[in-house]
Amino acid sequence: MDFKFSEEQEKFRQGVRDFLEEELRQGLWEPSCDAWIMGHDPEFTKRVAEKGWIGLTWPKEHGGQGRSFVDRLILTEEMLRYGAPAACHWFADRQIGGAIVHYGTDEQKKELLPLILRGEAYVGLGMSEPDAGSDLASLKTRATEDGDYFIIDGQKTWTSGGSHMNWIYLVARTDPDAPKHRGISEFFFETSLPGVTVQHIVDITGGVHFNEVFFDSVRVPKKCLIGEKNRGFYQVLNQLDYERSGMERLMANYPLFEALIQYTKETKRNGKPLSDEPIIRSKLAQLKIELEIGRLHMYRVAAVMDEGRAPNWESSMSKAYGTAFEQRLASSAIEILGLYGQLSPGSKWVPMRGMAYHSYLSSKGYSLQAGSSEVLKNILALRKLELPTQ
Repeated sequence: MDFKFSEEQEKFRQGVRDFLEEELRQGLWEPSCDAWIMGHDPEFTKRVAEKGWIGLTWPKEHGGQGRSFVDRLILTEEMLRYGAPAACHWFADRQIGGAIVHYGTDEQKKELLPLILRGEAYVGLGMSEPDAGSDLASLKTRATEDGDYFIIDGQKTWTSGGSHMNWIYLVARTDPDAPKHRGISEFFFETSLPGVTVQHIVDITGGVHFNEVFFDSVRVPKKCLIGEKNRGFYQVLNQLDYERSGMERLMANYPLFEALIQYTKETKRNGKPLSDEPIIRSKLAQLKIELEIGRLHMYRVAAVMDEGRAPNWESSMSKAYGTAFEQRLASSAIEILGLYGQLSPGSKWVPMRGMAYHSYLSSKGYSLQAGSSEVLKNILALRKLELPTQ
């Protein structure tokens, strides 16, 4: 089997690298871990938009380029490899635009897709709630019809991108009497509407990329409903298949991996580089092997999407593998750095700008956020292996 990319794809990859290398040469930003979710840089997003790299797979009639999902994964991989600050457009490009393309009205496609393509929609994901995390169908936020509006009341937590959002994607219950997997709908509206309140959640690293969002009788026009009313949960399932296939679940901390290799080459112990020690060489080699296996998982998912079907169990498998790899990378970095790895960014003696510290503390949540590994393994067991439920 030939795993080679086409000549056009290799040229595209090199073009992305050249763009990012030039950005670094100009000192416009610094590579960092989790930059896809924490690196908010509107100017960088505008430059990416000018390259036509937002909405890469969307049909040309909607402003996209009609390119393959493999092409988009090449772009994603390079953004993560360089630790580029892509958070301003990440969710709009990865999830919301695709949802509008598939389920949106003609009016929504005409008004909202250009907004995303220009890199002007900074989207927060309003899904999880205090009592509805992995079990999204248990959500309690309500959207009650009132003439030409829905009145939304409730609370979302762990809202990714909420710190900088000007638009929010929201899942709310529109039929309280229906079974919990039904009666749920999707909305997309501006956060400037009266009644929307955002409170930051400071995580264990001291960073803010999760938020609590409160909705107090927010009047949302009916045109903000995405797709069919009361069918939102099933639309979400399809969208999550595409979200979970993302390379960000494998390479979000790639700058740490590269910095760790360089650190072991330059740092000496007993007069010899750390990279000469068999145990350390073995750890790094094992991580490299696991990274390459993970990349193949991701490209397999993209290939399935290019075949025209949702990568249900494939995306679950790749996400579970990717987050486990990142946890092993973080733990290996701390083991190699020793006590220095526990120093926070800004400390006088911290190596690698504190990336190991950040990655290790963040990694504890990787196997939970965006779908817990237990749920993903159940999907794989039921839908691929066809194991019994009892």
